[in-house]
Amino acid sequence: MSTMAVWCYRRRRLVLAIWLLLFIALGVLGQIAGSTYANSLVLPATDSTRALNLLKAEFPAASGEADSIVLHVTSGKVTDARVKARVAPMLAEIAKVAHVKAVVSPFSALGAQQISRDGTTAFATVTFDGTARQIPKASVIEVINAADAARSSSLQVELGGASIQIAKSKGFGLSALIGIVAAGVVIFLAFGSLLAMLLPLLTALIAIGAGLSVVALASHVFNIVEFGPTLAVLIGLGVGVDYALFIVSRHRANLRRGMDVEASTVLAINTSGRAVLFAGLTVCIALLGLFTVGISLLYGLAISAVIVVTFTVVASVTLLPALLGFFGMKVLTSKERTSLAVDGPAGDKLSARWWAWGQLVERRPIVLATASVILLVVLAIPFLSLHLGSSDQGNEAKGTTTRKAYDLLATGFGPGFNGPLQVAASTTGAADLPALQKIAAAIRATPGVASVIPPRIAPSGRAGVINVYPTTSPQDAKTTTLLHHLRNDVIPKVANGRTIYVGGITAVFADFTTVLSGKIPLFIGVVVLLAFLLLAAAFRSLLIPLTASVMNLLAAGAAFGVVTAVFQWGWLGSLIGVEPAPVEPFLPVMMFAILFGLSMDYEVFLVSRMHEDWLHNGDNSQAVTRGQAETGQVITAAASIMIVVFMSFVFGGERIIKEFGIGLATAIMIDALLVRTILMPAVMHTFGKSNWWIPRWLDKVLPRISVEGPDAGHESATTPAPPRTPARAHSRAGQHRE
Repeated sequence: MSTMAVWCYRRRRLVLAIWLLLFIALGVLGQIAGSTYANSLVLPATDSTRALNLLKAEFPAASGEADSIVLHVTSGKVTDARVKARVAPMLAEIAKVAHVKAVVSPFSALGAQQISRDGTTAFATVTFDGTARQIPKASVIEVINAADAARSSSLQVELGGASIQIAKSKGFGLSALIGIVAAGVVIFLAFGSLLAMLLPLLTALIAIGAGLSVVALASHVFNIVEFGPTLAVLIGLGVGVDYALFIVSRHRANLRRGMDVEASTVLAINTSGRAVLFAGLTVCIALLGLFTVGISLLYGLAISAVIVVTFTVVASVTLLPALLGFFGMKVLTSKERTSLAVDGPAGDKLSARWWAWGQLVERRPIVLATASVILLVVLAIPFLSLHLGSSDQGNEAKGTTTRKAYDLLATGFGPGFNGPLQVAASTTGAADLPALQKIAAAIRATPGVASVIPPRIAPSGRAGVINVYPTTSPQDAKTTTLLHHLRNDVIPKVANGRTIYVGGITAVFADFTTVLSGKIPLFIGVVVLLAFLLLAAAFRSLLIPLTASVMNLLAAGAAFGVVTAVFQWGWLGSLIGVEPAPVEPFLPVMMFAILFGLSMDYEVFLVSRMHEDWLHNGDNSQAVTRGQAETGQVITAAASIMIVVFMSFVFGGERIIKEFGIGLATAIMIDALLVRTILMPAVMHTFGKSNWWIPRWLDKVLPRISVEGPDAGHESATTPAPPRTPARAHSRAGQHRE
């Protein structure tokens, strides 16, 4: 690391030029190649996938994305001549739009059931030739514009469906800007220097910009969902600024001890830079653990996040030392530079407040640890009632056209009309139509079914489809119960040996939830085991990685509990514009991967300082208290940055991004302010020298990973700890000193 740091520092102009050229080149390539973000969800061996494949092969007109154009009149009926005269040309125009496969008018024989009983609401169905993410945005905009033109003072026209929702998405630019500004404010308050504030931000932004361009290029190879880049920015901003902050903090401390700029930079990279590499590795490993789930949709999310995190790590240990060379002594405040020139090196000044807090934790480790665990368990209680499922468009902002369309359909036809089930059957020709009608009748008589569209046979004669509208909304647990009842009980009794599947977007998400839920234990086990082995190799300890794993699980459970309370129970939901609904099915695994990785960051930075002192002095109590006092302020500042960045994404964007924002912000707050500040040091004080024990056979087997660098123990020794007070000398923790 030191060799690389010296090279980057001395050739800083070249390093900066390389990064700027890389940033520009990747940006140009990304613009030329474009992106192919898609929400293709492949769930092998599920009814919904089999239904989709059958319809794609034999009945393409019934397999594409189907959106709704909802019509509503406040006076008269939608069947009035004046309404038809305005709507018919609009539907005819939409039918000619590229990628529109079919339009079913409520005024046609096929759409007879698309008019509400009171006659004031109707809907037309627009079927595209692909899934929502595959349809070019330009085609969807054409449909939206044509529908908007039909509005009048007496006719309300709204549009609903996934492709409409995607086309209307506003992106995340404002949220990202808020996060960047907030992060800058926190860094300025921590450092008191404008130039020192710019360093972490510049490093993170250049890395994220280059990383996002690579993500766009990677979307041509991997299935990366539309909000994948948003999530990558969310993570990249948090870790990128944090990693640079830890290195700059160490660099500033080195300068205050009298080191010259080059030596200080090299030492900062060789110590904190190593910790950044290790922390970044744990984040990437946790994210790549998503591959154990076996669902391609999550692969793209993991890959996009890993790409951006990798760029932030590489920028932190290459671009940042070059920038430190340009900034020189100006990373210190003018007051600090004057003091250094007049009074000479002052050495590290441990924060009096953090030293006092460390002493308090050392004196009362068991009481504080017990209180912390109780609080974590209480916060996790809502998690026990977690209901996974896909939230529907009834959770959109009330002013959006998709929300208005949802509400009109729910009022006019029932909430189930916003997410029909699609029964697909293999047939031999038109002669099978009576059999399908019998199946449709059995489904219609099932409790929970609002209506059934008469069956249709594909032109090829080899497939038939029946659209089923439940009485409950797509996100309602009763709809999932109905789905399983139809599959397991109703349809098998009348199928007469025919191959019949129940699909549709509602069924897809129900199957997604089922498949994902079954893989969660394996995923958690793999991530925890890999993180355990990494920490054991780094700190030559069994207790430290074991307690870290348990604490991370507790913190994740508490964060999930808060997410459940806010998004499922609706607590304080009105403050962030969300209504009670199930939690997205992939949120737990994705959030756990991110949380486990990020929490390991703080674990590494905290314990690496403790390990430095332990290697030099062999005193567990002093190592723990000193490590906490040295890192408490910077970890708190870093956590504050992550919290404000994650919270900034709550004030805009999709519901799923808000869920990630609240979940990650809560988890970081819990991890930094409770786990690393109280629980972790309290437990380490309680275990004493056992923290650093490892069996000899395992010590020989595990690879040696130097997180602190070869001279870390010596550097730690140059700054003496404050004198130990009598209270500490006779504390319970003191009895564990070696």
